[in-house]
Amino acid sequence: MPSAPHEVVIDLFQQQPALVAPLLTELGCPLPEYESITTVPGDATVLAPTEYHADAVVAFHRGGQRILAVVVEVQLRPDPDKRWSWPVYVTSLRARLRCPTLLLVVCPDARTARWAAKPIDLGYGNPSVGLCPLVLDPTGVPVVTDVEAAADLPELAVLSALAHAQHPEHREIWKALLAALGTLGGDRAALYYDFILSTLPAAARSEWEALMAAGLQGYEYRSEFARKYFAEGEARGEAKSVLTVLDARGITVPAEVRDRILGCDDLDQLQRWLRKALEVNRAADLLD
Repeated sequence: MPSAPHEVVIDLFQQQPALVAPLLTELGCPLPEYESITTVPGDATVLAPTEYHADAVVAFHRGGQRILAVVVEVQLRPDPDKRWSWPVYVTSLRARLRCPTLLLVVCPDARTARWAAKPIDLGYGNPSVGLCPLVLDPTGVPVVTDVEAAADLPELAVLSALAHAQHPEHREIWKALLAALGTLGGDRAALYYDFILSTLPAAARSEWEALMAAGLQGYEYRSEFARKYFAEGEARGEAKSVLTVLDARGITVPAEVRDRILGCDDLDQLQRWLRKALEVNRAADLLD
């Protein structure tokens, strides 16, 4: 069964098919002149009882005609079965769409990417026919630090933030992403925010949360989502400060008191508790 990260990355391509173009360019794949990029159904119809469904399929158009199709597969780990099904996606869709068709495999790590990049021998003959997947690992994702570029293609900014968590300019990447999230609807922005939060390494996750809580100087959040998370992040910081003061003073904090402090989103109340935390002798007295 596909995992949640798998589904969210697929969603990036299904929501924004134009995401494929800069990724192919980054891989050195020349693109034809095109006017638009759209999603198309990814079902591969074959005369067999097995059903094949590609993760995403996008098509490049020019003059009302399809000129290139790209099968996008998100592969989180090696899976020998895919080396049998991937050629089905490509050949079936090529026949159905009647245009050149590529296979782009998106991988989260170098090990999976090396496995996916191996040519697939399609038969036994002279000469042999094969399929060579185009494989994208984190090193192949463009580094997006420009706010306008991120706003134009937020899904690319999401991939950039995930792929380059340890990049020297990762804070600039994240700032561009935050600006991009402000251009999206609240639900979709929240989905991407939660996805990044759950996927980043622990150290990077803390830094991402801190940046989200601190906000961006000179940037006005344009979505209710961003304003909500800014306020929640500030409240979480104040709540943790209250608990830190109590801990430093050697005061035991019962679970119910801790939960009430962490669950409070009233900044004025949290600041009153912070001042009081310097004086009380019991954690329960903080709430009186």
